Amino acid sequence: MDGRNHTNINGFLLLGFSEHREQRLLLFGLFLGMYLVTVVGNLIIILAIRSDLHLHSPMYFFLANLSFSDIGFISTIVPKMLDNISSGTKLISYGGCLTQLYFFGLFADLDNFLLAVMALDRYVAISHPLHYTTTMNSRRCVLLVAGSWVITAFHALVHTLLVTRLSFCGPNIIPHFFCDLVPLLKLACSSTYVSDLVLTLVAGPLLIGPFLCILTSYFHIALAVLRIDSPKGKQKAFSNCTSHLSVVFLFYSTAIGVYLCPPSTYSDGKDRVFSVMYTVVTPMLNPFIYSLRNRDMKGALEKLLRRAPTLFLRPCKTQN
Repeated sequence: MDGRNHTNINGFLLLGFSEHREQRLLLFGLFLGMYLVTVVGNLIIILAIRSDLHLHSPMYFFLANLSFSDIGFISTIVPKMLDNISSGTKLISYGGCLTQLYFFGLFADLDNFLLAVMALDRYVAISHPLHYTTTMNSRRCVLLVAGSWVITAFHALVHTLLVTRLSFCGPNIIPHFFCDLVPLLKLACSSTYVSDLVLTLVAGPLLIGPFLCILTSYFHIALAVLRIDSPKGKQKAFSNCTSHLSVVFLFYSTAIGVYLCPPSTYSDGKDRVFSVMYTVVTPMLNPFIYSLRNRDMKGALEKLLRRAPTLFLRPCKTQN
């Protein structure tokens, strides 16, 4: 009998973290604080870029999109995790799990693509500065971001639709704090051959391709910097890349810890610790990296913070 499109369970149990009430309260406060810091921090980055004309350039256009993606990334996971921690139920519905699976795949891939696009932007700015304005024009920047959205949305949709073809008949326990693809496939009681094949043939190149683009871009950037005679010029060129390099290192080091390192048993919690770093800590630190290591961002943030009280305290005009 064909088991496709049939499931005998209404939802899944996410093991999450500690069962003890005291530790649950501590985890709830910790993750809530990290979530609020991430959302507020990335929103401030977006507002600062939008409000400062000096930041209306391709680099900051891509950064604003990365900040928006990070908000979506963490919002896909943490609110449901907070609900499960506070209620202690650990339950997520079948539809909720598929929704979380889709948006997690979308925003994780989008971060990957945007980091590659930002590396390409830095390569053009440093290696071909005279052609930067014409090469990275507004139309091409929009196409790069729109193309990243389309590819990642389609990729996430393919994996989600393939999961809907699987049959789940128990057990329904996911040893994780969100619905990730690989742990979910392990629970299927029907063949996962097609999903595994797509994961190998499509997901692999889509994940490795942007990373190779970043490595290639920075290889050529390094060659261009070495050709600069002035030490001050070298320092200026390198300073334009430090923030992006820091975010790239943080993103890929935690992602490798989750997906490429030898799998450990889920019971020891190591996989969940790496996943927290990848899904929660990285989006939270990105605004701090860009604001603390970038002089233009610092200036824009200072202007925005100085204007904030006047925006909220401005008296309303009354009509006579």
